[in-house]
Amino acid sequence: MEKLKMLSMCAKNSPSLTLVEQIDTESSCGSLCLLSAMGSAGRWMLLTLCVCFSVLENCALRVTMRESSLKVVQGDFVVLPCSFFTSSPLSRLNVIWTLAPSSSPDTPIQVIVYDHGQVIEDPSLMGRVGFTGIPWSADIVLNDTRVADAGVYRCMVNNPPETADPGIGELELSVLAPPSLPLCQWDGDIEMGGSVTLSCSVAEGVPTPDIHWDKVNPEEIALPVNMEDDLSGSVQIINVSSQTSGLYRCSATNLLGTENCYINLSIYSPAPDSSSGMLQGVLLTLSMSLLLLALLVLVLWLHRTGQDGRRWRERKDEEEEECYNEIQYTPSLMKRSFV
Repeated sequence: MEKLKMLSMCAKNSPSLTLVEQIDTESSCGSLCLLSAMGSAGRWMLLTLCVCFSVLENCALRVTMRESSLKVVQGDFVVLPCSFFTSSPLSRLNVIWTLAPSSSPDTPIQVIVYDHGQVIEDPSLMGRVGFTGIPWSADIVLNDTRVADAGVYRCMVNNPPETADPGIGELELSVLAPPSLPLCQWDGDIEMGGSVTLSCSVAEGVPTPDIHWDKVNPEEIALPVNMEDDLSGSVQIINVSSQTSGLYRCSATNLLGTENCYINLSIYSPAPDSSSGMLQGVLLTLSMSLLLLALLVLVLWLHRTGQDGRRWRERKDEEEEECYNEIQYTPSLMKRSFV
């Protein structure tokens, strides 16, 4: 830091006072003057008052954050440290904690306030946040942490009558969370030769979960994943066949654990076309009808042929009988002629 020279007007007219260069130190509030003086006790008292005034004048309110970033597992508690130094009484101390959430950093919210001995909590954090050592310390504790609690926290301290600007410190809080249960879905044509898309999405997980797809039955096969965004991934299967059928698993994994969901995919052959089936039925019925008609015609023909044959035989028998009678009659006639 820069070296300063403080000229003590208190010893301006005293030849017995010797001015020494002031040396600034990083560990003290302000700088101390080393004066060697010789003289009466009154001069020493005046010199002491001048030095004290100079020290207090250079002691501005200062805020120190002992940590710049913190990590906590969801559901645990965490202490956010904020230390301050002031030279004024604490009766008018004012401490304000704010949060710029990771999900919406441009819209900070007020977490908790200490003002003139009163503590005011944000309604959304009621019962989960509190000071640990106010007014001597501005540390706060955050219980039952949630993913929404992640972001940049700012600690602002003001202590009138000090006229300096309020001291401000900040730290970043990360809330770690295991993956939530993923949601598995499928879409597409599960007939032979079709295409199917398997999709998997996760609602939350910090750090961001890795998405994996595997076919686990009848044999385990890792599948290439197309990541649609940080929390969802899909697999496309084209020209599906009976070998595509089986159990598929989506896994969401980060350093806090793994969650799975499953899809049982069944591929089937397309059913015959109903119009072609009806045509085949009509053709079969027509063929049977023609066959029955042919058999009926054959039966009728055979019946007719049988009747004609009987008639022909009857006529033939009659003719033969007539011929026989004629032959019998002729000799008798011849016998009578000779008598």
